[in-house]
Amino acid sequence: MSTENSVVSIVIPNYNGIKFIANCLKSLEKQSYQNFEIIVVDNGSTDGSKELILQEFSYVTMILLDKNYGFCKAVNDGIKKAGTQYVILLNNDTVVKESFVEELVKAIEPSRQIFSCSAKMLQLYDKQLIDDAGDYYCALGWAFARGKGEEAVKYSEDTRIFAACAGAAIYRKDIFDEIGYFDEAHFAYLEDIDIGYRAKIHGYQNKYAANAIVFHAGSGSSGSRYNEFKVGLTSKNSVYIIYKNMPLIQIILNIPFLLAGFLIKTIFFIRKGFGRIYIAGLVQGVRLSVKLKKEKFHIRNLGNYVSIQFELWTNIIRRFFC
Repeated sequence: MSTENSVVSIVIPNYNGIKFIANCLKSLEKQSYQNFEIIVVDNGSTDGSKELILQEFSYVTMILLDKNYGFCKAVNDGIKKAGTQYVILLNNDTVVKESFVEELVKAIEPSRQIFSCSAKMLQLYDKQLIDDAGDYYCALGWAFARGKGEEAVKYSEDTRIFAACAGAAIYRKDIFDEIGYFDEAHFAYLEDIDIGYRAKIHGYQNKYAANAIVFHAGSGSSGSRYNEFKVGLTSKNSVYIIYKNMPLIQIILNIPFLLAGFLIKTIFFIRKGFGRIYIAGLVQGVRLSVKLKKEKFHIRNLGNYVSIQFELWTNIIRRFFC
């Protein structure tokens, strides 16, 4: 790989990733496209993973944070450090195929209106199944991974999506200066939906790149699919996304759907044993929202809001019937 005059920076946030990080970096050494640099942002790891990177991967640029500031600050620091046209965000619990970088660059290059392209994420321990083929967001206030748990062969075509999964995606760096960076109020979870939403408000597109393949362990840092940490943060952030990105009239329009969505989720998490955590997260989301600024409405973006609204309704159908 080339670190001088690179076109792409690969930013990897790391927190206690000793189990995964070496395999992730070794897979990047085998890329068919070599014009990139690697920036690892360490969130105060204590498991020896940052020492491992410093000792065995000298070509990696390291940013060492003094504690765990969360996914958003880590990737923001990495993006700002990057001096390249494109930035790839990559989870530390991944292994990528040899053409991963090449295919992402190929997917984002055709149009200046493409803000992000999401990779085809396969399950590391069952490589025939999808982990994430791009993310959708619907009027119920739900975000969901396209194709999760389904046969990988069904997702072999590029398509538009609501937002790229930031676990493995490429972004056009200069657009961050226009729409803002990842919102650090999220800490982690749904931050990629939020930034994809903002990009769409500004008229940009998010795509799925079917030929950019990555294998993802999943929950490598936070644990199982459902845990108190994840449920609480996701619940809080699900409220904040709505307040932040929807003008008041759009919130009013979607209230019946949103109330139904939050009720269904509350029942679901009560049955999973996380009801109290989920409800507490909703309350925190309301409290957070009233303290922070909304995305400013501009009449020039009215057409984009209308388009997004129809997509929010369509994605309800996708969630249940596609």
